[in-house]
Amino acid sequence: MKLKWLFAGLIMMSVTGLAAFKTIERRVVKKNLFRTKPVGDVYVVVDKSDYELQVFDAEGWYATYPVVFGSKDLSDKLMEGDRRTPEGTFKIIYKKPHQKWHKMLMLDFPTQESWSKFKERKARGLIPASAKIGGGIAIHGTWPNDNLVVDDYTNWTNGCVSLKNEDLDELDDILPVGSRVTIKR
Repeated sequence: MKLKWLFAGLIMMSVTGLAAFKTIERRVVKKNLFRTKPVGDVYVVVDKSDYELQVFDAEGWYATYPVVFGSKDLSDKLMEGDRRTPEGTFKIIYKKPHQKWHKMLMLDFPTQESWSKFKERKARGLIPASAKIGGGIAIHGTWPNDNLVVDDYTNWTNGCVSLKNEDLDELDDILPVGSRVTIKR
């Protein structure tokens, strides 16, 4: 009789334990099935609220890629070191391979718009007078074989936009230097 209760208890604990694990769904790229390549000028809209990077071309929406950011606080970057991803309109100024994060599509942050917001926030006392604006913002990949950070919405960067390495390879092929990147919330 005791063995029966012990066995029932073990089954109950096993089922409860398995239910406690979080299931992580693989976030996937969505593409316009009617086109194999973008047409004309290509630009990007990053929506921090939806954790998505959308690519548009002369004919409209082309593709959507899952992304993650810096801080879990999705508000606009205030100053260097806050790990927030800046909002505004930027350009890809150059591309380079990266030893840790696969590739980097470097953005022209800070722009004049970024400087204006930064100076205004300093003047209003929202950030310390000694604060610096920062720089080095990019669209980049993840550590090798670390797609899980994108699939489970782990914001881990220092303010950059990060996506899966295979997705970054596609972006690298379709986004020329000079492409516009708008980051919004």
